[in-house]
This record gives sequence, structure tokens and C-alpha cells, in this order.
Amino acid sequence: MHHDQAMTEPQTGAHEGDGGLSDPVPSSVAQSARHAFDQVPIEIVISVGRARPSVRDLLRLQRDSVLPLDRRIEDPVELFIGDRLIARGVLEECEGAQAGQMAVRLTEVADPGDRL
Repeated sequence: MHHDQAMTEPQTGAHEGDGGLSDPVPSSVAQSARHAFDQVPIEIVISVGRARPSVRDLLRLQRDSVLPLDRRIEDPVELFIGDRLIARGVLEECEGAQAGQMAVRLTEVADPGDRL
């Protein structure tokens, strides 16, 4: 069952005398339940690349060491919630009040049902 449908379809359960069916959840209750989560923060992890040093090179790492990644600066980055890929984008620098802060401009976004 799709996660959006789970809150609006009739709920079933074993209750005495009702044959195992309960009343459907009113749509206003389902909508309120969905909105209750609207402000919950979600952590999105941005993957810019992977490094695969040998153990010897790993043991030699020190301050100012440079660890090459498997991607180029202009390659897209991937956005994950948990282990689920939700979007791709490109890194850029914010302007204005947030000047100097990194940001991601989205270039591809997964279908809403595939995001969570």
C-alpha cells in the first residue's frame, strides 16, 4: 500500500461484534495527521564523492593531506534521505546574507512517492 493511501483508506482491525472492520478514518483526521508531520525536520545527506585510499595511504593522512575523490567539481552531487536517493544537483555558493555558504541547485528530483 502506498504511504499516501494508508491514511485515507478504511482501517481494519479485530473488534468484538463488528466482524473485524472498524469505521473508516475521516478524511479530516487523515489530513490533520499528515499536517502534524509538516514541520518535522528531515536530514538530507549530500554525497559529493568517494575516496578509496589504500590502507597505507590512509595511515599516512595528516593535516593538509589531499584526499582525491572519484568525482570532478562539475559532476552532480546526490541527495539522500537514509539510503534513498531523492535528488541530484550541482554545488554552488549562496549570495547575499548567506554569502560563502554552500548550497545545492537541484537538477533532478525523484517522484514524491519515491522520496520517503
